[in-house]
Amino acid sequence: MPLTYHTLKHYLPHRYPFLLVDKIVACTPGECITGIKNVTINEEFFNGHFPDEPIMPGVLMVECMAQVSGVLGFISAGLTAEDGYLYLFAGVDKVRFKRRVIPGDQLIIRSKIVMQKQGIYKFDCTVHVEDELAVSAQIMIARQEQ
Repeated sequence: MPLTYHTLKHYLPHRYPFLLVDKIVACTPGECITGIKNVTINEEFFNGHFPDEPIMPGVLMVECMAQVSGVLGFISAGLTAEDGYLYLFAGVDKVRFKRRVIPGDQLIIRSKIVMQKQGIYKFDCTVHVEDELAVSAQIMIARQEQ
């Protein structure tokens, strides 16, 4: 179930420069999802983090995981952002940064549902660059009516 930008925008309210998912390459509703983010030197955040040694901020990698998890939440619930709902960040635990992410890297973002109850989801998430783990975390999101 690949989702490109044109379809992805129905599941996420984020837009440039804060849409941090380029496409969804696999999704099993109610279970797991895999997304891709291609990191380029043209990213706004590289202007200040750091000009002479560009490194993707860790909090933005966590945001990548949250956005991919939000897509899984919407798809699992049979909803889109256009139905008048948002998934909001409710928590993050067990964050571990293992590798720098630099321009030219392709992030493979995986999220797996570990708990779901009444529109609240907890996910185990990872970001890999090729076969190397860059970051892992548990993400919690909550569905809210707009």
